[in-house]
Amino acid sequence: MPMLLDEPLGLIVERLRRRGTDDASVEVKACTNKLSADVWETVSAFANTAGGLIILGLNEAEGFVPSANFAIDRVRDQFVSGIGDGGSAAVVTHAPRYELDRGEVDGLQVLLVRIFELELKAKPCYIGARGVQNGSYKRVDDKDIKMSPAELYELQSALLPSDADGTVVSEATVEDLDPDVVRSIIANRRLQTPRVLRGADTLEKQLARLNITTKDGAVKLAGLLSAGIYPQQFYPKLMIDVAVHSDVEKSAPGQPRFIDRQLCDGPIPACIEDALAAIGRNLRKAAIVRGAGRREDWEVPQEVLREALANACIHREYSPMFVGQAVSVDIYPDRIEIKNPGGLWGGKTVDNLADGESRCRNPKLMSLMGATPLEHAEGAVAESQGSGIPAMIREMESRSLGRPKFIVKADSFTVLLSRHGAELAENRTWIQNHVGTELTDREETLLMFMREHGCVCDVQKIREALKWDSDDIRLICGDLVDKHALSKCGKDTFEIIDRNREPSASTADRILEALSAEVDMTAREIAVASGVRISSVRYHLPKMADKGLIEVMGSSTSRNRRYRKK
Repeated sequence: MPMLLDEPLGLIVERLRRRGTDDASVEVKACTNKLSADVWETVSAFANTAGGLIILGLNEAEGFVPSANFAIDRVRDQFVSGIGDGGSAAVVTHAPRYELDRGEVDGLQVLLVRIFELELKAKPCYIGARGVQNGSYKRVDDKDIKMSPAELYELQSALLPSDADGTVVSEATVEDLDPDVVRSIIANRRLQTPRVLRGADTLEKQLARLNITTKDGAVKLAGLLSAGIYPQQFYPKLMIDVAVHSDVEKSAPGQPRFIDRQLCDGPIPACIEDALAAIGRNLRKAAIVRGAGRREDWEVPQEVLREALANACIHREYSPMFVGQAVSVDIYPDRIEIKNPGGLWGGKTVDNLADGESRCRNPKLMSLMGATPLEHAEGAVAESQGSGIPAMIREMESRSLGRPKFIVKADSFTVLLSRHGAELAENRTWIQNHVGTELTDREETLLMFMREHGCVCDVQKIREALKWDSDDIRLICGDLVDKHALSKCGKDTFEIIDRNREPSASTADRILEALSAEVDMTAREIAVASGVRISSVRYHLPKMADKGLIEVMGSSTSRNRRYRKK
């Protein structure tokens, strides 16, 4: 297999023949006598998207068979020259890294060209003669699609500092700001960092210091979105558009478009809370009763949804090309998609989104959102520590709901959250049947995590996944052992007790080995002798008695009940 391939060439060709077309990562060109001109569109598309493989000398129209009399050496030389190697002028600007090799299909040679994705700072790759606007392409399935002006803008500005959130809203004045929200922001920022308002002894100076206004008193976009009475007076589309769909895709023409829709407007905190309420109306819920209290668990946790909505509003693109687009929330029977205008910024990729490092396209807005209170919930809209997405992932995984999926395009970013209404109800039933007693939120989270990850987990694995303190995990596991939900099966290792099976051989054997046929022992004495936790001993002894392995002396209510081996 040629070194530049990730899978055998035969399997690639077999897949293409089965599909009857190219795919997102493989493009085929016949190129019988010379290099086809449209190969450079594919080079641009692969370089600007995720890289890919070009197979030259294979004829798609004839069923992906080798081209007759393929001039492999001539085509190779033309490609090398066009990419800018060998001293020739390149056909493409910002040419990507590539690798060449020869392969064999049906006994005949083909030319393999691996195109690597460009680094963000070098994008876009484009056909020089057409210019950046008309010569830049992206890969979508088996097509090379010309990039839009918005996509090109995002690529070219993805690493550049932005002052879009500092744009002056020309028609707005301080009269368009909510004085109560302004006071809360000032008070919260003073608590967060006392120096921020040093020397700002008037309201006008404080507003300017916090980037709500300019020094001349003109309202900035960040200030309007944070504390504005009604920002949509000036930017009608800066809102959250929530739509509920009856099918797993958007409706076909002629069909009802939505079964529910709400346009959530106002300042960002109001948009988020209204959108959360609109989503909640359309999700399945499970009632949780604890003592005299009652709460509802949503099939997608509220904390995850609130974080995704806040991220979409704070990290979206606010440059003039994008202010006519809303954040969209599409609720399907199987998933929720939260999409914001603008791609990832500052070198963030899908691979490093969860690294905890905060990079913000809109620093003024982020600073204000960290001090802007939610209308009907505790805390501020954002905390700007880079922990939001890791927390979303932990929350979803801890409830056995699967990781969020992130769809990154040059001009948009989408969070996809799977809906799990059936799993939510099943998890609640399992916890009730398994434990039969009241659990804390953290006990439930730990149990569900262990259930999802094989029922046996050690403290280190739980700590790495849930980011809890190790001592806290040991205490919680100990409480779950006492509640007969877990058993200890090694140093810092715990196992979910399966109530439908017999005691595990290791635990039963340790208890039996500690017992004597001549001397009666209490449960506590057995625990000391066997090294098995007392709660686990008490759980296993009745099962072992039912199996006829041990004798029991004393009533079931006696604290002095004793046991011996038969």
